[in-house]
Amino acid sequence: MLIGGRQRVVARLGRLSMYRLTLYALLVLAAIAVILSTVGAISSTPLDILATLALLMLATLCADAVGQALVRAPRRVESSLITALILLFVVQPGANPDQVGGIALAGVIAAASKYLLVWRGRHLFNPAAVGATVLTVTGLGFSAWWVGTPAMAIPVIVLGLLVLWRTERIRVVLLFVVVYAVVSIVRFSVQSAAAGLAVEPGALATSVLLQSPVLFLGAFMLSEPLTLPSRRWQQLSVATVVGALAGWPISLGIITLGQERALLVGNLLAAVLVARAGIRLSLVRRRAVTPTVHELTFRARRPFRFAPGQYLELQVPHRRPDSRGTRREFSIVSTPAELPYVRIAYREAEPGSSYKRALAAVQPDDVLTATGVWGDFVLPAGDAPVLLIAAGIGVTPFVAQLGAQQRADAVLVLVASSAAECAYLQELGGFGARIVVVTPDDPGALPSGAEWAGGARLDAALLRTLVPDLAHRHAYVSGPPRLIAQLAPALRGARRVTTDAFAGY
Repeated sequence: MLIGGRQRVVARLGRLSMYRLTLYALLVLAAIAVILSTVGAISSTPLDILATLALLMLATLCADAVGQALVRAPRRVESSLITALILLFVVQPGANPDQVGGIALAGVIAAASKYLLVWRGRHLFNPAAVGATVLTVTGLGFSAWWVGTPAMAIPVIVLGLLVLWRTERIRVVLLFVVVYAVVSIVRFSVQSAAAGLAVEPGALATSVLLQSPVLFLGAFMLSEPLTLPSRRWQQLSVATVVGALAGWPISLGIITLGQERALLVGNLLAAVLVARAGIRLSLVRRRAVTPTVHELTFRARRPFRFAPGQYLELQVPHRRPDSRGTRREFSIVSTPAELPYVRIAYREAEPGSSYKRALAAVQPDDVLTATGVWGDFVLPAGDAPVLLIAAGIGVTPFVAQLGAQQRADAVLVLVASSAAECAYLQELGGFGARIVVVTPDDPGALPSGAEWAGGARLDAALLRTLVPDLAHRHAYVSGPPRLIAQLAPALRGARRVTTDAFAGY
């Protein structure tokens, strides 16, 4: 998809947190499954599906409540419901007495794994995959993966794409699907040839994709942020391993390394690739950077690593969270050299979200948890010419990047609603980059190397004028998807484009 069109989709989806969007997508998928079951397109009955879902929700909610109480963690109802809904499409639905115990066990084990199978406060494995595996091993039930029926393919693709657009995991899951399909086709071809059977490649490919759980596994399980590594190459490595194991299951006696067990192996690989752990942060101070932008400085309770340009996901538990939940992503403003101190910044809005109000109420010495550090919005090594475009609060990753490495040929275009809202302008002026300030009013005195664009509004034509050598630069754009879409005609002329879009809080 073109840069502009993709960012317009991200802008709309950004109105929901990725957790809330995933929950809604799974609820819609469950409703579609019930409808399809009533017309006989799915073998399970509506009663089986609804009874299984109710039992799984009860099991995960209760087990999560106990676990959260024991470790004194905030309630995360969305997490419980998402685990239950994923398990619904994996286990064999049923309302018979001999099935109820196994289904409930799967839900309890899945929720309990978040507190038992952990490393430094972070769960290591996909909870639903753990629950389904224990169900199979105990013999109290089995993972049917009935979501792989052809009738569910289109709903899974459409809803899965919405989730993947929001989490920016499309390329990772696409690689997983391709690897799975290739390995599966090779396996079926080898097995058919050994049995003396003829295979039609087109029909085999269709069967592999539409009559298997690969689409659901990739969109709703492999893409889970908490069990993926932070860097893109690491994520692609995990996707390749999981796709190969799921496509050609290895027998381990009573079970095989297929589907959910393949995912568990991928989760383990992710844990090896990156030391995953929650980061405890105590607030040291807050300050106003502009009339609407506030900076928070935290002290990390333990060492951790990050690359300038990456972001952390900060959890702020509070009562009655709105549709965007209790977690947000913040680019790290500080450089690695400033550790153990970590700076982030956010913009206040009227009316603000429940999260923003809770964050504004955090006091010095209060402790919050960052679930981890992610992102590939990092500058290339060396002194390759770069163009940095920041809109408003989108300047934060560039503060860290230019502060950590002063580049010989960097142009920063800083867009703000007014001169007073040019966050970090003075700090950026000491990093040696050429800075172009795009504001409607004259900012007055500017730091060395900075210039005002004269009040013009930034669009594709102005960008070409300001940066005539755009074709020789790697462009990095951080800001609202709407701005990125507007600049798309000019950005297509850049040597390469990397975006860090956000839709606000």
